[in-house]
Amino acid sequence: MNHPGKCRHLHGHSARVEITLESEQLNEQGMVCDFADIKQFAGQWINETLDHNMLLHKNDPVLPLLQEAGERLMVVDEHPTAEFLAKLIYDYVSKGGFPVTKVSVWETDSSSASYSPA
Repeated sequence: MNHPGKCRHLHGHSARVEITLESEQLNEQGMVCDFADIKQFAGQWINETLDHNMLLHKNDPVLPLLQEAGERLMVVDEHPTAEFLAKLIYDYVSKGGFPVTKVSVWETDSSSASYSPA
């Protein structure tokens, strides 16, 4: 909403997510975390929550029309930017007990935004 450029129009992205984990200790297998574990945990949530879902700010004027039409929506308090998504995913992975230090969301091969706590 209120974006001055072409992104003011409804649009979507095929994003890629990069999750960085760090630890001072390695587990008994010499890993911070098995890639399969983080992929399953984060991937399942991303697929169920974000994939093929319209993310809209709670004040978006098109929201009532899409709700009435029965469209799949995720209504959020902030603008659903790549930065917002990176923080959303970071918070979810962190609450899952993974030693996450940064999450990056790639909207294209050359455009990404990252979140890591200060």
